[in-house]
Amino acid sequence: MTEADVVYSDIKFGKGKTNEITSSSADTTYSEVKISKTKDPAVLPGDDSNESKTESSLTVALLVVAVLLAAATIALGVTFNRSTQTIQLLQKLQDEALKRNLTADRLCGTEPNNTLTLMCPKDPEVKRNETYPRCEEGWEHNGGKCYLFSTNGSSWEKSRDECKQLGGDLVKIDSREEQGFLAERLRVKMERAEDKFWIGLTDSKNEGDWLWVDGSPLDRNWTFWRSGEPDNWKEKDPDGEDCVAMGETGKIIESWTDGSCKTEYKSICEKEEEVGLYTITCV
Repeated sequence: MTEADVVYSDIKFGKGKTNEITSSSADTTYSEVKISKTKDPAVLPGDDSNESKTESSLTVALLVVAVLLAAATIALGVTFNRSTQTIQLLQKLQDEALKRNLTADRLCGTEPNNTLTLMCPKDPEVKRNETYPRCEEGWEHNGGKCYLFSTNGSSWEKSRDECKQLGGDLVKIDSREEQGFLAERLRVKMERAEDKFWIGLTDSKNEGDWLWVDGSPLDRNWTFWRSGEPDNWKEKDPDGEDCVAMGETGKIIESWTDGSCKTEYKSICEKEEEVGLYTITCV
């Protein structure tokens, strides 16, 4: 027990006869009594019940916070997932529209203010600006390019001039996929078995050196000549056959043939697709 825990008190005991009270200082004896200070009786030493209650309350509070955070995280995840699905659905709808070779002006009632309205069931309204590839009316879209299949017969040179006036040129075929697309479209558009369509390939500068309209040489590792072509037949034209057309009844990839550049065939024009900015609304 420390000094600070002791309270000193003076008690006086008087000497004298029974029932007599004296106040003489000489008869007084002092006795020192020490009384220890104790804690509040209501709080016994070693009683940690209040501390335990506090710790329990904190634990419960932390658990509640953790549950709320988990719920908020799940809610955010669901919202993000729905938003992602909506955007993916928008893109899918756009791609499907392009595959159907529809121009943007005719897609889902597009208005002149470049607004696309797409139906997205079970999703909230979504608005966003998006660059959207498109082809002008009358042109068909495939692989990032636009194609125009003419209905009028013209010489190779005149056909090329007409394509240039429309912002393109006679088609240059770069892949088997592109050749397949063109062959399939011609199968639908050919009115007669002898219908032919000029493409942008010629050897008019030097016989046998086939060049595309952009000046690049024909890759001889892959070509789509019909059987027996090119033959440079000169019976109808002494100048020979220096320009290439394509067209074959049925779905046939190998459909190129050389012909006199003066012959009036239909033609296939090609140009890069346009890219416009549209506001897409999903409702």
